[in-house]
Amino acid sequence: MVNMRVSTMILSSPDRGAERTPWPIGKLLLIALALLAVGAFYAFDLGRYLSFEALKANRDQLSAYTQAHYAQAVAAFIVVYCLTAALSLPGDVLLTMLGGFLFGSLVGTLYVNVGATIGATLAFLSSRYLLRDWVQRRFGERLGPIQAGFEQNAFGYLLTLRLIPAIPFVLINLVSGLTRVRLRTYIMATSLGMIPASFVFAYAGRQFGMIKSPGEIASLPVLLALTLLGILAILPILYRRFVVAKPQPESLPLE
Repeated sequence: MVNMRVSTMILSSPDRGAERTPWPIGKLLLIALALLAVGAFYAFDLGRYLSFEALKANRDQLSAYTQAHYAQAVAAFIVVYCLTAALSLPGDVLLTMLGGFLFGSLVGTLYVNVGATIGATLAFLSSRYLLRDWVQRRFGERLGPIQAGFEQNAFGYLLTLRLIPAIPFVLINLVSGLTRVRLRTYIMATSLGMIPASFVFAYAGRQFGMIKSPGEIASLPVLLALTLLGILAILPILYRRFVVAKPQPESLPLE
């Protein structure tokens, strides 16, 4: 009778091995694909095609191709910018300048915004669903203040982070994925927050042939101006947080 009970308990109890989460083959394949892409970028020195010297030397050919095949040029530009942002590859400033040179300041800013927003969203989703553990280990010490800011006002806080050029674009993408910010909020704040800096570099790209180095554009006054813009954007949030939300003293009853 005891043996039958033991057998019944063994059969009815769930197998701990079966309760384990299935091996995430799909996630591993996506991570492997991203690592292969990044590895190929550096192994074949593809960054030389996104260097300032290479783009400046080939600006006439790129301009001629854009005029002859405008739709293909726009599609290729957005795809390259998207991959650069999604894989956290260098060259975003130069690509933004090139966009302004090829398509004009306003239209170039639009195309840059589309590619950068899609790429940043892919990085955000990768951080949330694929790289959560790695991001927490890599940036664990920096997560506390940022996550606290997201808790207060996700849209306003993320918009401010995007406006401040001193905060790395890659760090914002990865850390945002660890928060509870909604995907729609992330996309809207990212798209709006990148417009000022994108326009500055796209506008400078109109004089691409006359610029000797990217440092002439990413100068201290420009970075300070963009940082000031980010500080101004966060002032209303701070006001609501520390002034409006501050409890008012109760008035004494009149006798």
